Amino acid sequence: MSYIKIRNLKYSYKDDNDNPIPVLRDVSLDIEKGEYVAVLGHNGSGKSTLAKLLNLVIEDYDFFEGSIEVDGVDITSEDMTEDDIYELRKKIGMVFQNPDNQLVATIVEEDVAFGPENLGVPREEIRQRVDYALKTVGMTEFAHHEPHRLSGGQKQRIAIAGVIAMKPDCMIFDESTAMLDPMGRKDVVETIEKLNKEEGKTVITITHYMDEAVRADRVIVINDGKIILDGAPSKIFAQAEILRSAGLDLPQCADLLLRLREKGIKLEGEINTPEQCAQTIAQALNR
Repeated sequence: MSYIKIRNLKYSYKDDNDNPIPVLRDVSLDIEKGEYVAVLGHNGSGKSTLAKLLNLVIEDYDFFEGSIEVDGVDITSEDMTEDDIYELRKKIGMVFQNPDNQLVATIVEEDVAFGPENLGVPREEIRQRVDYALKTVGMTEFAHHEPHRLSGGQKQRIAIAGVIAMKPDCMIFDESTAMLDPMGRKDVVETIEKLNKEEGKTVITITHYMDEAVRADRVIVINDGKIILDGAPSKIFAQAEILRSAGLDLPQCADLLLRLREKGIKLEGEINTPEQCAQTIAQALNR
């Protein structure tokens, strides 16, 4: 059974006159437990709305159709109680674009402890969870620092640690690297990969950075509220014309390989990351 199951999902916002503005149009999607999924789309395509519906950050169902199941529970059911929503948010954690909006304490370790405290976790276990979360994101030495004195990338890793400490099965990263410099993005992406590969977390990352998406197991492309592509990165980024028609660029490696192939250079194998790209080109040159 899929961990997340979406069927015929339609969602609209209201304009100033309470008229519906369609954002998601008949989306159906399954995500398995332990998958690492990247969701791409231009601004306004509906990708962030989809993420917020999964965690019930959006609870306005006036213009909603379809269903969303998480771990076998229909979270869009009218029978959902406050306790049910509470349990859902223990299963699915979200990290947003601006870490400053998620940091609530004046000391790093207190900030990471905030979530577990609100879940009613015993004090002894909170200490263990905080230590574990900080170690996971490589921020143990900053436990007693003031969050506002950290770099953007460090703040985002603390925000991630705060979600890890709540022990969700699934983590959604909603444009979590958008405000970071290249080094900060690299640190956060490596943390995301570690959570998926080593911790077994289901990861959904909403991004507009193509070079981040290629590192996922699966890429979903949303355009005008509809899923237009869904598959392995190598298959998705081979469809340059469809991506460009959706207002998206190719990752640098995919673009380079496409140009080389157009010149008649034969390149084979699974090519997603810069390392794979360099190795494939080197092999082609040495034939």
